[in-house]
Amino acid sequence: MPRVEFTPNLANQTHAPACEVAGTTVAEALSAVFDQAPKLRSYVLDDQGAVRTHVVIFVDGTAIRDRARLSDALRPDSEVFVMQALSGG
Repeated sequence: MPRVEFTPNLANQTHAPACEVAGTTVAEALSAVFDQAPKLRSYVLDDQGAVRTHVVIFVDGTAIRDRARLSDALRPDSEVFVMQALSGG
C-alpha cells in the first residue's frame, strides 16, 4: 500500500501520522488519510478539494501534476510526501 507522510510542521498543527493506506491515486490515498484524521483535510485541501497554494505533494520524489483533481497515479509501493511550500523573499 502507498505510504503517506507529512512534514513535522503539518503534523504539529493536527494529528498527521505517517501511514500506509489503500489507493491508486493521490485523491484516494488522501481520502483514506482524512478518514483517519479529518482535521488534516483543511490544512491540505481548499474548499474545492484542490491542493492549497501553500502545500506541495510529492509522489516518489516528483511533485504531482494534477493539483485540482489529485488524479496522479500511485503504485502499491509509492511514497507520498505532503509539505508546506515556502514563499516570500
